[in-house]
Amino acid sequence: MTKNETVIEVKNITKKFKIYMDKGSQLKERLLFHKRNRYEEREVLKGISFQVKKGEAVGLIGHNGCGKSTTLKLLTKIMYPDSGEIIMKGRISSLIELGAGFHPDMSGRENIYTNASIFGLTKKEIDARLDEIIAFSELEEFIDNPVRTYSSGLYMRLAFSVAINVDADILLIDEILAVGDTNFQTKCFNRLRELKAKGMTIIIVTHDLATIEKFCDRSVWINDGLIVCEGRSDEVVDAYLNFMNQKKVESEPAPPANNTPATEETPPENSEVNDSGEIDYSANRFGLKYVEIRKAEMLNSENKDVRIFRTGDRLSVKIHYHVNKTIDEYVFGFGFYTLEGECLYGNNTQIDRIKINPQNTDGTVSVIIEKLPLIAGKYVLNVAVVDADGTPMDFYRNYCEFEVVSEKRNMGYFNIEHEWRI
Repeated sequence: MTKNETVIEVKNITKKFKIYMDKGSQLKERLLFHKRNRYEEREVLKGISFQVKKGEAVGLIGHNGCGKSTTLKLLTKIMYPDSGEIIMKGRISSLIELGAGFHPDMSGRENIYTNASIFGLTKKEIDARLDEIIAFSELEEFIDNPVRTYSSGLYMRLAFSVAINVDADILLIDEILAVGDTNFQTKCFNRLRELKAKGMTIIIVTHDLATIEKFCDRSVWINDGLIVCEGRSDEVVDAYLNFMNQKKVESEPAPPANNTPATEETPPENSEVNDSGEIDYSANRFGLKYVEIRKAEMLNSENKDVRIFRTGDRLSVKIHYHVNKTIDEYVFGFGFYTLEGECLYGNNTQIDRIKINPQNTDGTVSVIIEKLPLIAGKYVLNVAVVDADGTPMDFYRNYCEFEVVSEKRNMGYFNIEHEWRI
């Protein structure tokens, strides 16, 4: 086969499954309650087409249930499409399910012979590769034990070692490399790179987008049984992340009507002023309550109170307060924290030299961040009001959690605008 020859051709394949609602498990149930055997047909693949050339590594990505694994099983001929055509050229090796083809009561050595024969090797060919398979799996001391005694990691080692030593032209992998220790995963990917360099065609289904970008020449994004886009892995992954982030933002449920987290420390609506001067700084919420925070909103660019933002979005924290007892100066502050309680950023009106004159009416204070610099992750908002000397009136730790999504893949907590020049 020449390097540019197409070795996998998928032509407009479709696949449906019958999903039974409450099918009886026993013959008696099926006879007496035959009307219960209701099912619906679910179309998993709705006509997808793509090609893979010799020596290419292609990633299939998409959310759970989109049809990735079904596509891979059709390629292995574990199942067949309802319509369309699949053309495969060359010997196929696959890692679809952990330990598929292994007999639990047989030893690792015996399962090597059984599994390799499924891939089309003769006993003589397996004999020639046996030592290499065992050495790569690092299972020398366990190889004659029944595989039912193996952990999932040892299963993966053996299955992978067999799959890469059958002189296949095409290797199909479905999430299996997520199992095993870090060192062995690295060893697997190094071997996959060697096989790819020698001309093996590889298709990988995984949710590990970093692996897709690093290893795959091209990617195919499947969504609800259709191909959304295919092309260079970095471009497809960016488009997929952008779509998933937008989907998460749009599907976010609205915060509770009162927007106040239900915690034991949350006081009743008309809390009493603490004139004792004693403050329990260890509490989640503490202060003298001369000025009280009734609620805080996290508003997006559309002025909606939400808990999911994108990196770079406009965010305003709007604090609603109630005055129980007038003080000389109201100092409002906010802070962004990690879930572990590490302060990432904090500020208040006093630091920014903004003085709020004393008044005895309710009001609101807003701080506006035009471009939220936090990168993807989950964070905590703290809000507080203190007097001019820093004595807490209403200090609220862990007011609410919020999430930031982004297609940017930075490290740390902040997105810092930058430019590389060479």
